[in-house]
Amino acid sequence: MLTADAELARTLATEAGERLLAVRRDYPGDDSSELKDIGDAAAQELLAARLAQARPGDAVLSEEAADDLGRLTADRVWIIDPLDGTREFSEGRADWAVHVALWERGALAVGAVALPGLGVVLSTHPAPVVPPAVPGAPLRLAVSRTRPPALAVALAERLGLETVPMGSAGFKVAAVVRGDVDLYVHAGGQYEWDSAAPVAVALAAGLHASRIDGSALDYNQEDVLLPDLVVCRPELADQVLRTIAEVTA
Repeated sequence: MLTADAELARTLATEAGERLLAVRRDYPGDDSSELKDIGDAAAQELLAARLAQARPGDAVLSEEAADDLGRLTADRVWIIDPLDGTREFSEGRADWAVHVALWERGALAVGAVALPGLGVVLSTHPAPVVPPAVPGAPLRLAVSRTRPPALAVALAERLGLETVPMGSAGFKVAAVVRGDVDLYVHAGGQYEWDSAAPVAVALAAGLHASRIDGSALDYNQEDVLLPDLVVCRPELADQVLRTIAEVTA
């Protein structure tokens, strides 16, 4: 069943990404707000319909749908973000994503992150292989291209990190998985759907993922706010967490 769920997550993320590319290609206007709304709705409609058909007994938590708290007693909950990075999507950029994850009995079981602008889908099965670090190269930190959180700025200054601006949270975590950056630290507010699928993929790839205090990331909670996140190469985790504690003390 796990393999089938992973294949489903990958297929759904891929299909939603293709739908979004088509929406953007065919949109006749120049209203970015309208394009964002159309994209959100189109991807949500596809994912909701496909999950209802393929896994009718499972609960779903989505950024673009009302939260049914019946999920709190469910054994299986799909956590989805139909379009992560609406601004980047509406601007014709590539740094946005589609997130599809499955939480099962207390833990993330599978996940897929589509990067439609790059033609890439990352999944927990098979897990990605993170490229090796380049000896002597400066460490690179993914940061928001519009509003880098103060913690990321302080961490970069303290550790001498090279900051790499980019769009959505899923794209940033994927950048760590793909070896484009070495770490991503966020403390400006997120929700479960912002990180569930990316974290599932990162953990499957052998990366470190936690809250900024080092505690576990818990999903399918009544309060879906999950405001901070660290994803990094495992050999960096102790130093990064220690430095975060110092700069936030």
